[in-house]
Amino acid sequence: MTAIFFVYSAYVWTAGTEAPQHAAPTEQVMRGQALYQDNNCMACHQFYGLGGYMGPDLTNVVSRMGPDYARAFLIAGTERMPDFGLNQQQMDDIIAFLEFVDTMGVYESPEYEFKWYGTVVAKND
Repeated sequence: MTAIFFVYSAYVWTAGTEAPQHAAPTEQVMRGQALYQDNNCMACHQFYGLGGYMGPDLTNVVSRMGPDYARAFLIAGTERMPDFGLNQQQMDDIIAFLEFVDTMGVYESPEYEFKWYGTVVAKND
């Protein structure tokens, strides 16, 4: 048992705690992030479930729907989302930012169950 403990401890100390390495954001990604922040997109949209609730979570929108899907909303807006009047370069920058965020992880929106006594529980817990 002691030998197993030391082998497992050595594994956890070395390989078990390595974090995945991601590429550094490019200049285009940084411009897209600045546009995302300047236009206060986080007031309505979310990343990993954090942010506003008027618009959808954008964590994995590019891998699930494609960059053209996101671009369509940036071009014309919707009833709730205004047309920010972005030029082609600005739209490309925001799409690059969304693609970069998409590579950072996967976020599945949980489904919630409301109990009769007032508690909210995620269905997959």
